[in-house]
Amino acid sequence: MKVTSLSAQIRNPDRVNISIDGKYRFSLDISQVVDLEVRVGRELDETELAVLKVESQFGRLYAQTLEYSLRRPHSVREIRDYLYRKTHTSMYKNKNGEVKERLGISPALAERVIQKLQHKHYIDDEVFTRWWVDNRNLTKGTSLRKITAELRAKGVDLDIIEGVLRESSRNDADEIAKIIAKKRHKYSDDKKLTMYLVRQGFRYDDVISVLQSIE
Repeated sequence: MKVTSLSAQIRNPDRVNISIDGKYRFSLDISQVVDLEVRVGRELDETELAVLKVESQFGRLYAQTLEYSLRRPHSVREIRDYLYRKTHTSMYKNKNGEVKERLGISPALAERVIQKLQHKHYIDDEVFTRWWVDNRNLTKGTSLRKITAELRAKGVDLDIIEGVLRESSRNDADEIAKIIAKKRHKYSDDKKLTMYLVRQGFRYDDVISVLQSIE
């Protein structure tokens, strides 16, 4: 088998269509074409062709996941969950309206994508945690306990969360004050407001202390 042509895709000029023996077989990112030494006239055996097909799939998956990860900071678990969904076979309609089956990717390929994103620092749990703490309900108010629970649910280690919170200027007293300023008019007495704040994850003693300081 021989590589007979390389041509840039119309929709995505960063990907190159590869034709083998005059017939399109797969596409690769431009960087993959260089790294894998794919050129017109190169002879391929079945093993080499299989490797290139896997690399084609990896390149597409990495590009899709990179785009997703750049929309906002993500935890490693969020990216792993995103890729996990792609390991399952799904159904789709082609341009003719026919229902087709799309095979899921291999878990090993998904793990390769995660490792590359981590190596290039596109996903980093500490960076994600700082972003989450710095942006979560800044005006609304959220208890640090609740923020911790949210981050734990996203797979972030407790040591990372506690380290970021120690360095953060956010504290429960200020968060309680934010909520009181917005919610106090909705409650007929401080007891009901106190219980509401406790349900939001604040310590009872902290709530009482802030209420007394406001009084």
